[in-house]
Amino acid sequence: MTKFIFDRVISFFALLFFIPILLIFVIISSIQTNSFGLFTQKRVGQYGKMFSIFKIKTIHPESGNISKWNALLRKFKLDELPQLINILIGNMSFVGPRPDIPGYYDQLDSAQQEVLKLKPGLTSEASLKYADEESLLRNKINPLEYNDKVIFPDKVKMNLDYYHKRNFLLDLKIIIRTLFYHYN
Repeated sequence: MTKFIFDRVISFFALLFFIPILLIFVIISSIQTNSFGLFTQKRVGQYGKMFSIFKIKTIHPESGNISKWNALLRKFKLDELPQLINILIGNMSFVGPRPDIPGYYDQLDSAQQEVLKLKPGLTSEASLKYADEESLLRNKINPLEYNDKVIFPDKVKMNLDYYHKRNFLLDLKIIIRTLFYHYN
């Protein structure tokens, strides 16, 4: 119950604070991508139910290019700010496994499916460990294979560990580490 209330109250006030910034980001990203600067994508949520995640659009839909502005948003994870809406409406939490596209969390074996009992989160221990996942994968000969055989199984292991240890204090620690991640 504490997590439920915490998520709703903090996301509500964070959205009030960030709405002007989000509007500016959406406008700039709309100009940069030559399309509406906010997008949704289907992700696997709690209990394997699909939901639409909100993000700032950072990739030009036709060229596939990422402008310097949008690269900056991605580097500091500011393109994820619209997920405060997902938290407010209840299909995400501040802390939990990052929501993935179909073909990963929905394909877990029965022991690993405990991860799906958790609401997807804006941050997690796994997302902190793999905060630079894009650059890590860019340096691999076969990035998809490396993700599927190394990174994703490690994320599942970390998220299962979180599932068994989760409590409000642990969530606060993860949130604080996330807020100060880029300043360490």
